[in-house]
Amino acid sequence: MGLGGNVGDVLSNMAGALTYLDRHPDIRLVSVSPVYKTPPWGITEQDWFHNACAELETALTPDELLEQCLGAEKNLKRIRKERWGPRNIDLDILIFGVLEVAHENLTIPHPRMHERIFVLKPLADLVPDLPINGRAVREWLADLDDEPLEQIVLEENWVSERG
Repeated sequence: MGLGGNVGDVLSNMAGALTYLDRHPDIRLVSVSPVYKTPPWGITEQDWFHNACAELETALTPDELLEQCLGAEKNLKRIRKERWGPRNIDLDILIFGVLEVAHENLTIPHPRMHERIFVLKPLADLVPDLPINGRAVREWLADLDDEPLEQIVLEENWVSERG
């Protein structure tokens, strides 16, 4: 899962979203990447984003997990104004094991994750050899090495301390 935001206390919002999901009886937070600060994508006249990836284990279906992600965003008062615009929290299901999903409101694997350093860098911290479209995450990341990215130094258990 990818998560991020650029409005308000984003780190607390990300931790709160992960805590919300982890409290569900059929979802377990396995690991979380470091957090990175990256320039906005799409609409560039806004603050930089904080981004991370998390690995979850779940007994839910992809659609049920999406429902829980939307519930976490709603719980944190996410307001959807414009695509690629400012937001206090954003949760994206990037992959779901080997499943492929093509619904109106959900596409897995995420169709543009291999183009975005703000997804690839934290994902590479968790699963560098994960195949996406026939190439490992680390290989896709190597194509984007010249894009701006800044790691945020946080305490190791930042999720439990903030969530």
